[in-house]
Amino acid sequence: MGDLKATTVKDAIKNWEEVNNESASEAIYVGLQFQWPPIEKMDNSLSVLTKCEKLSLSTNMIEKITGLSALRNLKILSLGRNYIKAFTGLEQLSDTLEELWISYNLIEKMKGILGMRKLKILYMSNNNVKEWAEVIKLADMESLQDFLFVGKIRNFKYEK
Repeated sequence: MGDLKATTVKDAIKNWEEVNNESASEAIYVGLQFQWPPIEKMDNSLSVLTKCEKLSLSTNMIEKITGLSALRNLKILSLGRNYIKAFTGLEQLSDTLEELWISYNLIEKMKGILGMRKLKILYMSNNNVKEWAEVIKLADMESLQDFLFVGKIRNFKYEK
């Protein structure tokens, strides 16, 4: 990207407000996907999105999930096509999040997703899960209704 600085969440929200002629703090859906330059860090600037039920931050360069604690109404979170390595940071959404779209990231382990009590839909194709045992852990999630997992598991061993 050369000399271009990453777009901050704060700037992305400000740009969204200008384009949509709406206050982000009142919005039900906020799309911050495809930012140029891309967003590299989620942060507490997201806390203004108190009424947001669907948030998209897909197709950026985000490595960690952070800054979501104030989003008490969030039901759908789209984080596909980023550089996210773990589900860490979702804990604050365990009682509200119903759908997580997180395909095309770098996730290896299910730790952090298993405590999501309301999660119905998990789309996580093309991540870095290396062991089938990680996928099997999702069987304990009673709320989960739809799970999309496409991609190779390199060390395929299934033992009961």
